[in-house]
Amino acid sequence: MNFKEFTDRIVLLLQEGLGDNYKVTLTKVLKNNDIRLTGVVIMEESDSMSPTIYLEEPYRRYQDGVSVQEILEEIRALYKAHAFNSKFDMDFFRDFSLVESRICHKVISYEKNQELLKDVPWFKWHDLAITFYYAMEDPAIGRASVMIHNNHLDMWGKPSEEIYRIADRNMRFRMPDLLLPMHMLLEEMLGTKTEGEELSLYVLTNRNKIYGASAMLYSEKMKLLANRLHSDLLILPSSVHEVLLMPDEGRQEYDFYRQMVKEVNITQVDPEEILSFSLYRYDREKAEIEEIL
Repeated sequence: MNFKEFTDRIVLLLQEGLGDNYKVTLTKVLKNNDIRLTGVVIMEESDSMSPTIYLEEPYRRYQDGVSVQEILEEIRALYKAHAFNSKFDMDFFRDFSLVESRICHKVISYEKNQELLKDVPWFKWHDLAITFYYAMEDPAIGRASVMIHNNHLDMWGKPSEEIYRIADRNMRFRMPDLLLPMHMLLEEMLGTKTEGEELSLYVLTNRNKIYGASAMLYSEKMKLLANRLHSDLLILPSSVHEVLLMPDEGRQEYDFYRQMVKEVNITQVDPEEILSFSLYRYDREKAEIEEIL
């Protein structure tokens, strides 16, 4: 079966197995960096929300020999494990006073998200776009994010400039910047001490380590680091979740680091989480971030 035949088959078999109390549909989802995925959505009659289960990976496993029946069982198990509480109601999203305190921002590639940017409020920042999301935390669904679209601003009657001001305030309060030496982050991830020489390499993110690259927009710790090192800082975009900082040793090193960023993006970073192939520089005297051209 090709991918379309596979997805149609999955929907048909899920619907037959679940019965008339459920509605099973396919949906096309535009993700960051113009990644387009096909997902299946299972909705019980009483559900107001349901998770999207993407089918690209199951199809790859089907091509590797996994049976359709086994994949169906896995999808049913995922639905049961992650289905939102049917009592959870998104109607609250219409009331701006209930949403305001959790509006946050993130930075994404401007060039790779032209289609997405047609539907969302955004601000240009170097080669990036600042966009906005609602950071959801609820016992029924756990932690999730809801992208803020232009129609949300129309519904709330709010201009994008106000959303930016609110997001900036919320990020400083809810997701303060987190700056760690790289070796400390590795030790935290690995749960053990790392050996070897400690380099002047730092990770800048936010407290939740989610969409933490936007900490560049408001971090005070970056200024403190530059002053402590008596140096401007070279900023390497690691992913949408963090950036790397190191002392800026001058233009002779830029080509090397630009090539390193390119190789890491291509080989190590999920395509959906790539931030940029550019380099940035924190100018200590100006207290500003510049894109290195």
